[in-house]
Amino acid sequence: MKYCLQTAIIFLILIFTVGYAKPDFEVIDSQKNAFRHNNMGLLYVEQGNYFAAVKEFKMAIDLNPGTQATAVYFSNLGKVYYKLEFSKYAIQCYESAIALYPLNVEYYKDLAKSYKQQGTLKSKISKLQKSNNIFDKVLLGFLYLESGEKTRGIVTLDSFCMSEPDLLITNGVKYYINKARDGSYYDN
Repeated sequence: MKYCLQTAIIFLILIFTVGYAKPDFEVIDSQKNAFRHNNMGLLYVEQGNYFAAVKEFKMAIDLNPGTQATAVYFSNLGKVYYKLEFSKYAIQCYESAIALYPLNVEYYKDLAKSYKQQGTLKSKISKLQKSNNIFDKVLLGFLYLESGEKTRGIVTLDSFCMSEPDLLITNGVKYYINKARDGSYYDN
């Protein structure tokens, strides 16, 4: 008994003096790594290193596919492609972002700008005019605004807001309706 007590005391002293050593390996967490790559991409964008940013955003997407956060990564990648005037790739990115999370108004606005950059506004407008998808009305409204049809764009976006007053995206759409009305939409 005395021997067990001495052994226990020595063991406790060793634990408190030596401490616990953390293992030499790190737990791999793809979501955290994707977040880090996205942040690195944003840093590269600030520095004007767009090709490095593209690489980082692509890694973020590959590490964490199919989530709402991935929609943000696609949007960030689309912004870089737009800036580089690779509108075809920007369009693909914004469409992917919308497919993952259709309630972010910025994705529609940026997609419309990319169609304008590509020079395909009229063909896209004629295709969307026939659509019954409620979210296509948002894109259609922005396409009208980008083509210079301010009144038609406002009416289309306003129609969406009237039919879908409770969606998360509706307040964002209203914001851009007001910007279009006062002319500040075209300042960016």
